[in-house]
Amino acid sequence: MSKLNINIQYSHDNFYKVSLTDDNGARVVVYEQSVDAAFDYAINWCREADIREEARKTHAKAVMEMMKIDREAGITTSTRDSLD
Repeated sequence: MSKLNINIQYSHDNFYKVSLTDDNGARVVVYEQSVDAAFDYAINWCREADIREEARKTHAKAVMEMMKIDREAGITTSTRDSLD
């Protein structure tokens, strides 16, 4: 069961603020010009939660692998910004 936080409210100048959080902790705030557009954005964003989470995990895994390769190659000397 997913836990989604969906908040759509009138903002200003005929724009609607759409604040969303999914059960993976991803967050986004956008502004749409109509209530219908705000709902459409929210529905599509929520549907893509699992895809976003899988992409985030893949990216994190790739970064960790690159860091490991850099350490093994002696490119880095610390776990800081690796610009040394």
